[in-house]
Amino acid sequence: MAVGYQGLPKLHPVGGVRLGTTAAGIKKPGRPDLVLIELARGATASAVFTRNAFCAAPVILAREHLSAREPSYLLVNTGNANAGTGRQGLVDAQTCCEAVASRGGCEAADVLPFSTGVIGEPLPVATLTQGIPAAFSALVAEGWANAADGILTTDTVPKGSSRQVEIGGRPVTITGISKGAGMIRPDMATMLAFIATDAVVERDVLDGLLKRAAGLSFNRISVDGDTSTNDACVLMATGASGVKPEPGSDDFETLETAVTAVCRELAQLIVRDGEGATKFIAIKVVKGRDQKECTDVAYTIAHSPLVKTAFFASDPNWGRILAAVGRAGVPDLNLQAVTIHLNEVCIVSDGGRAADYEEARGQLVMDQEEITIRVDLSRGSAEATVWTCDFSYDYVRINAEYRT
Repeated sequence: MAVGYQGLPKLHPVGGVRLGTTAAGIKKPGRPDLVLIELARGATASAVFTRNAFCAAPVILAREHLSAREPSYLLVNTGNANAGTGRQGLVDAQTCCEAVASRGGCEAADVLPFSTGVIGEPLPVATLTQGIPAAFSALVAEGWANAADGILTTDTVPKGSSRQVEIGGRPVTITGISKGAGMIRPDMATMLAFIATDAVVERDVLDGLLKRAAGLSFNRISVDGDTSTNDACVLMATGASGVKPEPGSDDFETLETAVTAVCRELAQLIVRDGEGATKFIAIKVVKGRDQKECTDVAYTIAHSPLVKTAFFASDPNWGRILAAVGRAGVPDLNLQAVTIHLNEVCIVSDGGRAADYEEARGQLVMDQEEITIRVDLSRGSAEATVWTCDFSYDYVRINAEYRT
């Protein structure tokens, strides 16, 4: 079970969006594994994708389709990543888009494909396309919760977030779902995330909004430091509310704050559900010279197997954190000025163990499920927070047995 998981919240329907989920039998019979998202005419969409050079066939095709026109449908399958499948993978992804287009009365380029699962295996096209009619039949505005379950792989819980805000005296809804538990250090978005709002937002404005929101959420998480071949995050704006906040206005700030909050919650849920995770760890680096410096330090800590295993053991081995900060590549770092805290307990100051630190106080923090590491570099005004989890025995087991 995910650390601190409170269950799937109420996911408010978004006008202009319908979702249908079915069990096509792509990997396991009876398990929901195919999701169709339908967008009303006039909706806009923006997406960010993996930076992995070996990106999956659906990523390549989704990029091409989105660059040419606004989508009418998104098709998402689990159980098979359609990555590392060469030219045939592109043909297979295109075939799936054509199957949706044929039934939906649109062009294949109006369909964005997304896949997640095992890399390097051919996509079972016949099985997948046979499930498309059932996904169409299941389309409903209230389909968010079922879709959240239908996009999971090694996840233990469905992930969703929803907000309703008032803009110009009228209600605006933002709802999203995500999946991911391993192979997580997105550098763009996450394994898969789909977020929609009924606000009116033009494509170029939506592009900027998504990049900023992802930069403060999905680009700040790591489970294991691995970037997937299939990462994708899509932000859709249907315009169904009729509310069009102008960029730079207070109304637009309200919308952006809500979108970012949904993205951040979805991103943190991925870390909470990290494969085998028992601890949720926030790493906050403050008073750096710039954002890069702060994120470099935070990610060095987050990716240290020694730090992550110490947290799994609830071992207050503060020297591992100190060592990670020291190898983060910060130039001309004044060691005497650096302080490190575990929650409110100072563990490092004046270049070494804090004078008043006692192991028992550190142990009280490490015994908790949710912990904040705070690193003060004392050399500027920049700051950044990264969220991660521990490494447990189960992380090794899950990934050792992934294909069996």
